[in-house]
Amino acid sequence: MGSNENLPPNVIRQLAKELKSLDESPPEGIKVVVNDEDFSQICADIEGPVGTPYENGLFRMKLALSHDFPHSPPKGYFMTKIFHPNIASNGEICVNTLKKDWNPSLGLRHVLSVVRCLLIEPFPESALNEQAGKMLLENYEEYARHARLYTSIHAKPKPKFKTGAISESTTALNVGQTNNETPSAASAIPSSVADINRVTTSGQGQQEVANIPVAAATAGSASVVTTTQKREASLAKVQADKKKVDARKKSLKRL
Repeated sequence: MGSNENLPPNVIRQLAKELKSLDESPPEGIKVVVNDEDFSQICADIEGPVGTPYENGLFRMKLALSHDFPHSPPKGYFMTKIFHPNIASNGEICVNTLKKDWNPSLGLRHVLSVVRCLLIEPFPESALNEQAGKMLLENYEEYARHARLYTSIHAKPKPKFKTGAISESTTALNVGQTNNETPSAASAIPSSVADINRVTTSGQGQQEVANIPVAAATAGSASVVTTTQKREASLAKVQADKKKVDARKKSLKRL
């Protein structure tokens, strides 16, 4: 596992300066991912160039710097699977800038831009992926179809969620409710330590039963059902008592 300790102090200072510049003014279609504790592993997200089979894809790549950087070139890898003549199945990148054309004066910005240009103009003559290279030379449409398929499967950008989406979705559940809609059982239950103050029965005359205690509503369907059953039982008892009273009144009238 690499770390800044593996690089000379002067190289670390130069890299820090370059990475700050890349963050403040990124190259077109490239976003560098900085790890302040390890400059020897530099990652970047590259947007697939428009008009290529890689369009609409987002590719993560890595530059691995050795302890004698910049005297020796970094090794480049695509961490996102891609179908490309100059990128091997293990992600290794074959480009002259990182090999025979390397120059210690070349900066990270130049290297990253060259890698992105490779997506625009591959070099099948120096292919690491022989299938992709042969296909590009003999049947471009078939090559492009393969590259687009890989892009759609492996290089799809992660979705960006809007802030407050959860609360907005919850609010949306209440939209459209009218007074005619039946409230849920939970909404019909009194709040904690509450009583039903009055139950009024219909029919001849009115009989009131005051202060029927109800257990505090708690979370869970079991407590809701239990409380509702208690209310129904209380109402049934009131109606039964009323019938008894009416029966007694009729008996007295007959006497």
